[in-house]
Amino acid sequence: MPDIGLDEVEVTEVLVKVGEEIELDQALITVEGDKASMEIPAPISGIVKDIIIKIGEKVTTSSVIMIFKSNDLNSIKNKKDFNYIKTEKKLSDNVLEEKDIKKNVLIHATPVIRRLARYLNIDLKNIIPSGPKNRILKEDIELYIKKNNALKKNSFNIDENNIEGFHKNPFKEISITNIQKIVGKNLHQNWINIPHVTQFDEVNITLLEEFRQKYNSQKKQKNNVFSNITILPFIIKTVAYALLEFPIFNSSLSSNKKTIFLKKYVNVGIAVDVEHGLFVPVLKNVDKKNIENLSSELIFLSNKARENKLNESDMKDGCFTISNLGGIGGSWFSPIINSPEVAILGVSKATIKPLWNGKEFIPSLMLPLSLSYDHRVINGADAARFLTFIGKLLSDIRFLIM
Repeated sequence: MPDIGLDEVEVTEVLVKVGEEIELDQALITVEGDKASMEIPAPISGIVKDIIIKIGEKVTTSSVIMIFKSNDLNSIKNKKDFNYIKTEKKLSDNVLEEKDIKKNVLIHATPVIRRLARYLNIDLKNIIPSGPKNRILKEDIELYIKKNNALKKNSFNIDENNIEGFHKNPFKEISITNIQKIVGKNLHQNWINIPHVTQFDEVNITLLEEFRQKYNSQKKQKNNVFSNITILPFIIKTVAYALLEFPIFNSSLSSNKKTIFLKKYVNVGIAVDVEHGLFVPVLKNVDKKNIENLSSELIFLSNKARENKLNESDMKDGCFTISNLGGIGGSWFSPIINSPEVAILGVSKATIKPLWNGKEFIPSLMLPLSLSYDHRVINGADAARFLTFIGKLLSDIRFLIM
């Protein structure tokens, strides 16, 4: 391994095979380090007898990477030829002046720059680098194109972060909506100001799902326009019970961080996915409403959110938020707390899993739950108890009437 100016690099590609006949300066491996990727050329011609390194391994200067059999030892390159090219440049009428460009040099460029050069059919050996450690930048390619009149200056716009699928108009620019700006600002503030911890659990909701389907079926027989009740209203009602059982979760931290306000009402916000944003309408006094009422109110507020008709009163005075991704998919995730609340429950997609009952494995519908909480207000033991209590209620809905 020659001295390429980096302490340690990772092997990302092996470009030859054992038994292959290699020419002088043919690329052997590709290495990456410090966000730069480069190919290491063969210092001699010959046949590859053994490849010592593997993809993913770290190599340093003088590491043995391959063994060659060569009949022409005079082809070995001088050590100095492995050093980076030394170049000088100056601007004169926007044209680069090249000085002392050596042959057979290593190319120091990021993978995206290499892909761009391949797309434009440009040999990077012809580019004068201007970046740190003689790294080739996209500006260097632009100057080369301008100098050689290969392309008009305004025929493309190089975006170093979006070169995959590069073409004359490589991306479409869209504006961030006002909703995205507001939501993004709030999420960012909440994330950096609240010490988040997330507790994960999985709940067996087999009995709940059987009851839900039976209830919906009976209601449909009596009323054809009846809207099926989903799992979410049951979760909302369960959370209300848990907030009454564990008041610390139904609280807010004062602005001076010295006192905690315990709320005497139970309002639950539901994160609703809308086009280009997110709304959190709030169901008021959840502890005083039954499942069917909560379902109707949830449908009403969700429709208002998607039609962009929510008013300020629909989204204020929340105590706790539920973010439900069950209809989309995935397992667990870490939801961000909706300040000034101190916790949020993430709900993922339920899946059938084998559950051991002491004698045999039973197919069971398991619901993944993720509870993020403010560690300044809530300790880990209380979070575990809170989530376990929710699991107990959801696993057997008869506990809801006790």
